[in-house]
Amino acid sequence: MIVTVTLNPSLDRTLEIDSLEPGGVMRTGAPRLEAGGKGVNVTRALAVNHVPSVAVLPLGGGEGADMIRLLELDGIVARVVPIAGRTRSNITIAEADGTVTKLNEPGPELGIDDVAAIAAAITAAAGAGDWLVFSGSMPPHCTEAALATLLDAAAETGAHLAVDTSGPALHSCVKARPRLVKPNREELSELVGEPLDCLSDVVSAAERVRAQGVERVLVSLGSDGAVLVGPSGVLVGESRVDFARSTVGAGDCFLAGFLARFSRDEADEPAALLEALAWGAAAATLPGSAVPGPDDLDYTNVQLVRQPDLDRPLVAG
Repeated sequence: MIVTVTLNPSLDRTLEIDSLEPGGVMRTGAPRLEAGGKGVNVTRALAVNHVPSVAVLPLGGGEGADMIRLLELDGIVARVVPIAGRTRSNITIAEADGTVTKLNEPGPELGIDDVAAIAAAITAAAGAGDWLVFSGSMPPHCTEAALATLLDAAAETGAHLAVDTSGPALHSCVKARPRLVKPNREELSELVGEPLDCLSDVVSAAERVRAQGVERVLVSLGSDGAVLVGPSGVLVGESRVDFARSTVGAGDCFLAGFLARFSRDEADEPAALLEALAWGAAAATLPGSAVPGPDDLDYTNVQLVRQPDLDRPLVAG
């Protein structure tokens, strides 16, 4: 079982237009509404590919009710923690040329009782041998003590911890010595406090994170591919996307693909990295924050780089 925890979920609305004209009046196509938040996206991707997953998330207000309805329509198993605040609503504007503009609300604050209820939901959902994924941004004013309470609850379950967050929350989660951390280039750079200009910089930064007790560091690099650094060494992979319709949620699908394979066979890291690349690439070809199903995955567009040029400059932001 793969359990995801999303502390700041969102009702995602995607609007497709020909071209964004600031200050103008534009007509859109019919909006797409999807239950969102990084952990929710991970669970959605796993579920549509028949991998058992449960989403733990706090929800409140009309947007929260809409999300519950969408999760039920998608057949998503969720442990919903009711809160007094209103769940945020995010807007994605997707232009015909692939340009994506995102407008993200901050989300509601979580009180002490909310944090305690989420901790209880975590211990009820996950058990020893499961994977527990902490993913996404933190709600406003989420304290280090609150996050520590949730990480303590995660440790009590005996589940394997995976983390995909950023900023101070990522620093705090690394202290919990998770088995897996999945930063992108910007997040890894911020974590180690240095620019990452080439693959060797990425590998060096990942090793510094591993030295803090993290078992594996899985770095998504967009069009530059991905790097996995772990006990067995360094793996570099790449994927081809002819036209990226929307990259929203692609990193979440990347992580879902990795865990889908790695949770079944930890010995085959190359296969897990290829699975991650295939899921992430497929997600980028879909509208909004849609997640790829089995028919969307194309393994001919992904490969391992057997002799990577570690000094090659990175081009993706």
